[in-house]
Parts: sequence; C-alpha cells; structure tokens
Amino acid sequence: MADDFPDRLSLNPRSPWFDAEVLRRGVGIRFKGRERRDVEEYCISEGWIRVQAGKTMDRHGQPLTIRLTGEVEPFLLGGEEPEGAGEA
Repeated sequence: MADDFPDRLSLNPRSPWFDAEVLRRGVGIRFKGRERRDVEEYCISEGWIRVQAGKTMDRHGQPLTIRLTGEVEPFLLGGEEPEGAGEA
C-alpha cells in the first residue's frame, strides 16, 4: 500500500514535499507499528518522521520539530471497509 503514497510528504505548504492532493485524501502514519496522528513530515525510504516538539516555535513562528527514526507506513484515513462489510 505504501506504493500509493509519495516517498516523502510534508504538511507545511512552504515545503517542497507538500502535496495538497495527497493530503486531501487523508493520510495516516503507522510508525514502529503504532498509529500516529501528530506527524508533520515523513520519509519512507530513509525511515523517519518529524513531529512537533511541544509548543516551541522558532524565530519565524514555525513549530520546532524533532526527527524520529523507525519503520514508516502510510495509510489512508477512513480507508476501505473491512471484509464482509455491507454483505447481508
């Protein structure tokens, strides 16, 4: 399923990896087997995510982020129905 998503994606419109079309579909991230909803940016091939570091801001008013490394797996939010759903 990771083939449907870009290798790298960012929520920040200033980033070169920002893609509004993909984000409109609703993307979730499983990081080290756990679902995360606070991911600002990810890279599948390099195996990392960026998350906001508390409420800290830089001098330009952008949130400071930290990079965490591990297995990254993107998925669609509100994805497909489970098998057998809708059958009578």
